[in-house]
Amino acid sequence: MSQNKMVGRRSILFGRPPVVIGAGSVAGEKEGNGAFGKYYDMVENDPLFGAETWEEAESKMQQLATQVALRKAGLEPKEVRYLVAGDLLGQLIATSFGIMNFNIPMFGVYGACSTMGESLAIGSMIVDGGYADYVVALTSSHFASAEKQFRYPLAYGSQRPYSATWTVTGSGAVVLASSEARWRRKETGYVEVAGITTGIITDYGIKDSMNMGACMAPDNVNIEQ
Repeated sequence: MSQNKMVGRRSILFGRPPVVIGAGSVAGEKEGNGAFGKYYDMVENDPLFGAETWEEAESKMQQLATQVALRKAGLEPKEVRYLVAGDLLGQLIATSFGIMNFNIPMFGVYGACSTMGESLAIGSMIVDGGYADYVVALTSSHFASAEKQFRYPLAYGSQRPYSATWTVTGSGAVVLASSEARWRRKETGYVEVAGITTGIITDYGIKDSMNMGACMAPDNVNIEQ
């Protein structure tokens, strides 16, 4: 008899929890100077990451974060069955061009600030379901590309209010492995993804595009199983 993995209305407990066997993080100069700066694998002072556009810079971050995560996991791209990833841009162009050369089958997701959680959730379900031994979950954002997408391009010179949210310039990637793959590696100490809870849409009518925190705050107090 198969195990019922569904818990409550919106949660899942995995029967064979996937494990995180590698992670990579890339950040911009502002983030590197912050409280978590020492924890990033790479901090780049050039906001363009050597590229010509903000969008290309974001693609470069995804490429670097994935390379770091795969290196830490001791894997080659050809060993990864799926990649679940997204970004903040239209048509997921940062992701599409950033990971194209890895030649890994991809599921593109768009969850705004929840994209990494969404990628991890879907990737974990794929692994727990027995459909892959290794899955990469990945996301990114870039302050300048996000400003162009949602507010005003920097070249426009729009005056920002004294208090406004600031989109992170950074990218993160993790490699998820199945329980079977974990034991084959004869390694321990991995972080398990024991389960997930999927959020619902909550709209309190916030209209200020400069205050994304207020839009997202209700979900932080509306967690139920």
